[in-house]
Amino acid sequence: MPTIYDLVTASDMTAYWTDKNAETEGLLGDELFDTQKKLGLKLDWIKGAQGLPVVLKPSAYDVVALKRDRIGFDKIETSMPFFKESMMIDEELRQQLNMVLETGKPNYIDSVMSRIFDDNYQLIRGARAQRERMRMSLITTGAISISSNGQSYDYDYGLGEDQKVSVSKAWSDPTADIIEDIRGWMDEREEETGVRPTRAVCSPKTFVYFVNNNHIKNAIWGNNSTAPVSRAAVLTYVQTELGLSIARYSKKFIDEAGQKKPYIPDDVFTLLPPGLLGTGWFGTTPEESDLLASSVANVSIIDTGVAVTTTKKVDPVNVDTKVSMIYLPSFEAADQIVIADVSGE
Repeated sequence: MPTIYDLVTASDMTAYWTDKNAETEGLLGDELFDTQKKLGLKLDWIKGAQGLPVVLKPSAYDVVALKRDRIGFDKIETSMPFFKESMMIDEELRQQLNMVLETGKPNYIDSVMSRIFDDNYQLIRGARAQRERMRMSLITTGAISISSNGQSYDYDYGLGEDQKVSVSKAWSDPTADIIEDIRGWMDEREEETGVRPTRAVCSPKTFVYFVNNNHIKNAIWGNNSTAPVSRAAVLTYVQTELGLSIARYSKKFIDEAGQKKPYIPDDVFTLLPPGLLGTGWFGTTPEESDLLASSVANVSIIDTGVAVTTTKKVDPVNVDTKVSMIYLPSFEAADQIVIADVSGE
């Protein structure tokens, strides 16, 4: 008869996550940021201050080439944060498992194991949510700030003041000129960096301002109409008028204090350039470095750099499941975005 040690392993947990995660909808951050892995805790990248090319200087023949300085580029270097949390199977559930194991009936065993794996699945899902929270914080504030469990991580990615803008008239006012506000920000970023924004992100509530806007309704209907317009018609109009596609992002997470929060807050509208914005970097966790090849614990790696570790406990007989991650996104395209506060406050 199999024991709890045989049934609850890191490899089984990651297999369960892979199967179940295939059914879930992808996160926006996965589309905007690449994913890579590196050794250690240090992260550095080059943040370009300009997207404009600098012409190559002329030279005489048979002379040493002039050395070009990295004008307008900043090297960013920092340490990546560490995240770790664990769960144990509670006594009642462990006793249920013992009872169904005695029956030898696979259906009963699978039912209890699903409950156990669902609990631990939430840890891996939490690692995923933390990554998305960090990436969405970057594109809505230009910074990452996390404080919990006696730890505090603050990262400022150095966006310019001209990249954090506000409107003179709140977009919730139907008479606001939303399209001209956006056009002005797009023109300014293109003038400054040579790269014109082609995408935008906002919450569903913020997008409703477009749907209710008088200027947009009149432009779509071609007259001074108060008739409602569809969201699809608004998206098509904005794409045609500005060459801008808008993503409405409604996903939420629960923070360390147990509060439900949106990844993209209301009244924030972010303009983004084409292509990837940066890279989500995983570091090497202590579990991967020291335990992956040991007999002390069972370790499996999922989602490129999330370590799932199961450890046998002998008193009481149990299995401890731990999920750990070292992660921080770089933001090479930081200079090419615009974060707008459209509340008018």
